[in-house]
Amino acid sequence: MKWIVLAITAAMYAAVVIFPAKKAWAALAASGLVLILRVVSPVYAVTTLVNWNVLMIYVGSLVLAELFIYSRVPARIADNIVTCSPNSGVAIVVILVITGLISAFVENVATVLVMAPIALALSSKLKINPTLFMIGLAVMANLQGTATLIGDPPSMIFASFAGYGFNDFFVLDGRLSIFFIVQTGMLAGALYFYVSFSRSNKTKIAIEKEPVLSMVPSALLMLMIAGLAASSFFHSGISLVSGLLVVSLGLAGFFWYAFIRREGIPKAWKMIKGLDWETILFLVGIFIVIGAVSEIGLLDDLVEVLKTVVGGNVLLGYVVIVVISVFISGFVDNVPYIIAMLPVTAELARALGLRPELYMFALLIGSCLGGNLTPFGASANIVAVSILKKEGIALGFPGWLKVGLPFTFITTGAAALLLWFVWQ
Repeated sequence: MKWIVLAITAAMYAAVVIFPAKKAWAALAASGLVLILRVVSPVYAVTTLVNWNVLMIYVGSLVLAELFIYSRVPARIADNIVTCSPNSGVAIVVILVITGLISAFVENVATVLVMAPIALALSSKLKINPTLFMIGLAVMANLQGTATLIGDPPSMIFASFAGYGFNDFFVLDGRLSIFFIVQTGMLAGALYFYVSFSRSNKTKIAIEKEPVLSMVPSALLMLMIAGLAASSFFHSGISLVSGLLVVSLGLAGFFWYAFIRREGIPKAWKMIKGLDWETILFLVGIFIVIGAVSEIGLLDDLVEVLKTVVGGNVLLGYVVIVVISVFISGFVDNVPYIIAMLPVTAELARALGLRPELYMFALLIGSCLGGNLTPFGASANIVAVSILKKEGIALGFPGWLKVGLPFTFITTGAAALLLWFVWQ
């Protein structure tokens, strides 16, 4: 049965790589097979393996992200940055940094979609090619999506597994946690783009500011962050309270949009239908498949293999996790990889007498920042390439790699160094 489950899992991964647009169907088909084979029971899968709290937070935060974009607040922030910056080069870098910070609390693709028109308009006024700017939006959004519990699905999955609350992403047991480790990578990435932009963009331009439609979505986002922070004091990990809080705020936003803003039920439902339901279904299938892999003992076997490879060398184990995670996530969706490898890295750390955070954080950093390596390593990258294509600019693999490779190397290296010195 182990071999059968391994074959099903390998086939699922292969389908995700070859047919990324059908990843939800691949995961659901694989989960259906393990249920039919009775590797796990359907009741156990639904009640235990599928993390409904993570899914509730994801759906609720997606709704709030859509409303935040609708409010035009992010666009107004970017306009103010351009107005206050000493020159356009600095303005571009600050916009990239702000894009990343927004993405720590708003889904990455949504962040890129709202900031892209600003980048294109600014590039047109400066008469520069927008390619580097658009790549910058995508990679900075991906980088910061790792920083908080609500930034991206991998962070939610990590928090659920490790029993982390919202506040644990900032400080844990008196040590700097993942948020500040990611900021080290962000500073290195900002320096990289500053060198790229500042030399050739010394002019200062005037820009017409976007009108803000409403501050209500911003208030709902602040309530979500405050609520998750408060719940961290009373519950470890992602609790039912956290999931219900975010879903309730999303529901409040839905009714505000439909009735108070008078956009109407049809437009509100259109917004809901446009959410990333593919990823939600994908997560359901992945939770069941990786749960079955764990239940049957395959993850324990993988731990034994890694223990043999690493031996007693803690640094070697750390480097192997970071490097392999970067490479795999540059080509494969990082969600199933993280779900599968979190228990493996935690157990490997314990076998070496370490706190599990060292290797688990290494996995999170490598797999999330590694998505910046290629144009298809993350959904935000695919969106950025698609937007450029609509502008008549073809960006292929080599073109992306010229920016993605050094950016990934610099940001992952900086974050990994701080992580090693703080947690080893």
